Amino acid sequence: MKIIQLQLYVLICCRAAVSDQLTDFGSNVTINCDLDENEVYWILLKTPDPPTLILRSFPTPISPFYTNNAFRKKYSVQFKHRLVINNVTSDELGVYYCMKTGTPPKLSNSTRLHFNESTQPTECLNQTAVEFIDQNQTQWQIIIIISALMNGLLLIVLIGLVKVFVVGKRRSTEQSQLNTDIQQNQVRPIEEHQEQLQYATMDFSKLRRNIRSSQINSTYAALNLPKS
Repeated sequence: MKIIQLQLYVLICCRAAVSDQLTDFGSNVTINCDLDENEVYWILLKTPDPPTLILRSFPTPISPFYTNNAFRKKYSVQFKHRLVINNVTSDELGVYYCMKTGTPPKLSNSTRLHFNESTQPTECLNQTAVEFIDQNQTQWQIIIIISALMNGLLLIVLIGLVKVFVVGKRRSTEQSQLNTDIQQNQVRPIEEHQEQLQYATMDFSKLRRNIRSSQINSTYAALNLPKS
């Protein structure tokens, strides 16, 4: 296929004979092949696209071979390899060639297909307007989808930030309360211990007095002689 396309490039560049054929939008068109061959290729050239190989015709009753199944509804072949284009639209406009399948390759004179000036402004503009509307609808759908995705992502980020802020604030409050409880628990045993120490103090002055009085009584008892 690449070799055929390269041959088509070379042959088409070397040819200059082009005949114009006018048609109306939606009509059927027949293009003649001026090569006296049993088998030919039909080729469409649309600048700046590379040549498109439409089909290969064979002697009747063999049906043609289509390079793309989509061409079956649009193109057909009649006697003497005449190409028939059904329901012409802007997609079929271009320069048509027929080329023999043998070697060396040989191209026919080309036929440029285009619309009449009377039908081109109405039909083509309507089709162009429909295509433009479809493209705008597609673009708006893409924009709406992207906007919805961005809004959803922004909402997720905001929810995450709020959760982080609330959880962080709650943890900070719980940590500060925990530190306060720890400090209070550390101070409370010290105060209780101090209270116990206060209650454990003794009045040694009274103890000394008791010791002295007991010593005096015992001494007096020792000195108290028995009565005769």
